[in-house]
Amino acid sequence: MARAGLTTETLVRAGAELADEIGFEHATPTELARRFGVRTASLYSHVRNAHDLKTGIALLALEELADRVSEAVAGRAGKDALTAFADAYRGYALQHPGRFAAAQFRLDPEAAAASAGARHAQLSRAVLRGYDLPEPQQTHAVRLLGSVFSGFVGLEGAGGFSHSAPDAQESWTAILDALDALLRTWPARS
Repeated sequence: MARAGLTTETLVRAGAELADEIGFEHATPTELARRFGVRTASLYSHVRNAHDLKTGIALLALEELADRVSEAVAGRAGKDALTAFADAYRGYALQHPGRFAAAQFRLDPEAAAASAGARHAQLSRAVLRGYDLPEPQQTHAVRLLGSVFSGFVGLEGAGGFSHSAPDAQESWTAILDALDALLRTWPARS
């Protein structure tokens, strides 16, 4: 039996919780060892190093976020799908700020290929099917959505909207309306 019930999965999940509490950058083997009351070295039979732990947290976060978005957009199209997608993304970022940061962690090519990252792109493209965008415009639109959502929730999570009017929710709604209008009238390029 693993010492103190430690397994790779236990450490990754505890690391994800730790990331939400104190920030992804502070979710380290040393901090986890303190939480479990063990020596840091005892974790290394389950995670090789801090990068391995962060990769595990990132993979977990990508999977959780893909599941949440997939459930939200199921059976929806057009603006309803766009709004459900965006709200699921924002809700996850607000509920799990450390995991959200982890979902943006740069993975090595092998880990990225095995991650839920491809599901995120597929979900974005599924939302965009309601807007009938051809390639390469669809790829540009996927990148736009990711940039807008990540940027907004990053600024919101850092308190960037907490000291001014209008309320962040009002801006979020206006942004989604603007994105819908843009996607419906996306300029065709050759």
